[in-house]
Amino acid sequence: MKIILKIERFNPETDTESRFQEYTVEVAPTDRLLDALIIIKQFQDGTLGFRKSCAHGVCGSDAMRINGKDRLACKTLVQEVADADGAVVEIKPLGHLPVQRDLIVDQTEFFSKYRSIQPFLINDDPVPEKERRQSPEERMKFDDATNCILCASCYSACPIFDKNKNFLGPAALSQGYRFIADSRDKGFENRLPDLDSPDGVWACQNHFKCTEACPRGIKITKRINQTKKMIQDHRKGKGESINDGATD
Repeated sequence: MKIILKIERFNPETDTESRFQEYTVEVAPTDRLLDALIIIKQFQDGTLGFRKSCAHGVCGSDAMRINGKDRLACKTLVQEVADADGAVVEIKPLGHLPVQRDLIVDQTEFFSKYRSIQPFLINDDPVPEKERRQSPEERMKFDDATNCILCASCYSACPIFDKNKNFLGPAALSQGYRFIADSRDKGFENRLPDLDSPDGVWACQNHFKCTEACPRGIKITKRINQTKKMIQDHRKGKGESINDGATD
């Protein structure tokens, strides 16, 4: 079948604003959209810019907006976005991040916010014997959050950034939960100033767009709400007033 890829193009060296360019590609319904992009890059237009690496949904490199939804090109089959010969598939770069070129975005801000929640185990206690043991039940409390591939699909899908550019974002907050919910971690107080702030968990308004966009099935919105509950319990335990800090 032949499909038309309508791709948003932008080259900061020559363009003052973005534009759409269409390419006709012959593909099989079971081909991946990434395959179609590679065909264009190799045989039609070598100037097209997009990221790719593992092509197996592990690295998160090829996240983009496909027909209005944030997805991985390597995990999206042609038949999922094109139902007939001649169908048009619109492809745009991720939202809320500066476009460097075509479908490539600058992820500096995304990773800066991610690093701010200290996404690593914090525990200065001596290691007992050979390792810090953990039960399956303790692990399952945060297990899905360990599957994050930092593709930034959730960041792009989140509508909070339309009003609050300083919001830490779904990826950072879900990883904050991943560690404070870990029975081996002792860094709750370290992460609290960033998590417990108007730009932290309290900015989340439960749109669930991040959960819908996640290619790894992480229950991001649920993890953010669980973090809110942990903060409230922490305050209550210290006799502090419980104020959710949310901004309407």
